[in-house]
Amino acid sequence: MSLYRDHVYPYLVDNLGDPPPIKAIRQQIVALAQGEVLEIGPGSGANFIHYDVTKVTRLYALEPNPGMIARAKKQEEKTRLDIKYIDLPSERIPLDNNSIDTVVSTFTLCTITGIEQAIQEIDRVLKPNASFIFFELGLAPDLPIQRWQKRLEPLCRRLFQGLYLTRSIPSLITQGDFQITQIKADYLAQFPKSLSYCWWGMAVTKK
Repeated sequence: MSLYRDHVYPYLVDNLGDPPPIKAIRQQIVALAQGEVLEIGPGSGANFIHYDVTKVTRLYALEPNPGMIARAKKQEEKTRLDIKYIDLPSERIPLDNNSIDTVVSTFTLCTITGIEQAIQEIDRVLKPNASFIFFELGLAPDLPIQRWQKRLEPLCRRLFQGLYLTRSIPSLITQGDFQITQIKADYLAQFPKSLSYCWWGMAVTKK
């Protein structure tokens, strides 16, 4: 067991990861999920209260960090969701092909080491024309901010369990055989611009 990974890091995520501008977008996009839902890296469960329980039949919560799961279960108590926890990384999703109606990822694609493999796995488990809802941190469009992101990325990867600041999330999603149907982007939250450029939206499978 790692003290930092299983206790300190979940505490940081729980207390810093949901400021008002981010929470407002969570409310908008997570409510669109329906049917059998897979959430990639739910962390401390910040999204749980935003799911529409009248539309979600089951939520699979794929989270390899036991400290995060312990905190997520406290959030679960505030909902009527049927949640099944899976303590595996996103590169290995133990669900059948074409079995999921919606995948949700918020601030997870920016931390996964094997990002291409994870996106392939998401595509594999989604049904044809099913939805992939995303909300992710990544590479800013402004060159001075990008330079700061490149400087800060090694530190962020250590402090935030692999956080990449310089990924172009939309490009990775479309390269993974998805079509993005809705997308917005902006600097969010009360953090420096180098730590707050986000994309959010929806993609669909092409199969």
